[in-house]
Amino acid sequence: MTDSFEDPQLPPSERASLRDGVRFAFGTLTVLPARITRWDRPAARTGMACAPLAGLVVGLLAAVPGVLLLLGGGGPLLAAAVTVAVPAALTRGLHLDGLADTADGLGSAKPAEAALRIMKQSDIGPFGVVTLVLLLMVQTAALADAYADSWVRGGLAAVVAAVTARLAMTLASREGVPPARPEGLGAAVAGVVPHTVAAAVTALAVAGAVLAALPLGLPAAGRCAAAVLAGLLAAELLLRRCVRRFDGVAGDVFGALAEVAATTALIVLALG
Repeated sequence: MTDSFEDPQLPPSERASLRDGVRFAFGTLTVLPARITRWDRPAARTGMACAPLAGLVVGLLAAVPGVLLLLGGGGPLLAAAVTVAVPAALTRGLHLDGLADTADGLGSAKPAEAALRIMKQSDIGPFGVVTLVLLLMVQTAALADAYADSWVRGGLAAVVAAVTARLAMTLASREGVPPARPEGLGAAVAGVVPHTVAAAVTALAVAGAVLAALPLGLPAAGRCAAAVLAGLLAAELLLRRCVRRFDGVAGDVFGALAEVAATTALIVLALG
């Protein structure tokens, strides 16, 4: 039994422990206290495989204040707004910033290199602003619908969306996805996760979502599975567009994939 996602046939210098991976995932994808002990490809491989675990913690932390507000007499809209705000705070807004930068890059008519320069600029252009506003509105509205049904359904939606967001990052780190730049987070994690590991983590995440929703009935369990898969599909379509447009993935693209996956999952859950 190994304590990492690495092939045991690899030499020790090319492997990272599960602890190293968890530290990498939490230290890179959240502001939660996690001292990164290794910053190399083996740690990135294990860390990106652990990304949904970071999503689970973020989702639970986001659901708690929303549920408490609802139980304390607050309305579904207030609970939803606070729930949406927590993941932004727990990532210092990096994923939202990545979404805005990616929207500006895709919206420009520039070649790949020039589009990447636009994405690196500190300001946000019109494409990014509009995308951010619309996405946050949709997330809040979808969560408000879930909270209006029950606090259980609202809290579950927050957790499923957060896990789906980080799972999309795991899949975007799979073998064969090239980096757009030779430096940055994209270069560190692009192509590090083996296909078998990505498939196993996806299966575990879907199974976990189904089991969590089973107390609400089979339709709810099926809806949760559909939400995860729909979120991953939307992220995959965006990933392919970005790879074609930018000749690979950058750190901003990972943030955009997370937000798009989470939003799509919330929409599917709201439809129930």
